[in-house]
Amino acid sequence: MASGTSRGRLRVLGIDPGLTRCGVGVVDVAPDRSATLVHVGVVRSDPGAPIEERLALIAAGLRAVLDAHSPDVVAVERVFAQHNRATVMGTAQASGIALLVAGERGIAAATHTPSEVKAAITGYGNADKRQVQTMVARVLRLDELPKPADAADALALALCHAWRGAPAAPTSGPLTPAQRAWADAERVARR
Repeated sequence: MASGTSRGRLRVLGIDPGLTRCGVGVVDVAPDRSATLVHVGVVRSDPGAPIEERLALIAAGLRAVLDAHSPDVVAVERVFAQHNRATVMGTAQASGIALLVAGERGIAAATHTPSEVKAAITGYGNADKRQVQTMVARVLRLDELPKPADAADALALALCHAWRGAPAAPTSGPLTPAQRAWADAERVARR
């Protein structure tokens, strides 16, 4: 976990890139890996609009989230190969916008694959969307599953980034299943 955050915790903006729906989620994560929801939402663009307008809308929406919540770091889903070339191109373009906006502000940015995120949140790299939503809701102590899926994925990205590479700290209560799975994976990796 990054040190030197002025608020005693790490604030992470997770971004699930997409041209039509770009999920955004901001969480505060304490040194003991407990997390609190700060913001969740979706930046939308009209599929019928010209690409340059859509990308400008996404950039403006992301800048607004950065202005409102001042994250310490940005975590973006890493684009992976898909069979649908149009989908992967749109996702890559939105991902580039997210990384650009972070760079403009001098905010560190990282990318994580969907499998990394699923493993960090559920302990299983092939978890389905419902399993991810359920664990995100549990970790953040939400009364309902975060929706839409793009927003839940953004929160999962933020949590994954905060937990990844952060030293395990003693907690005052029992670990969540995802925290236990992550601690086990860290122990195996150190061998």
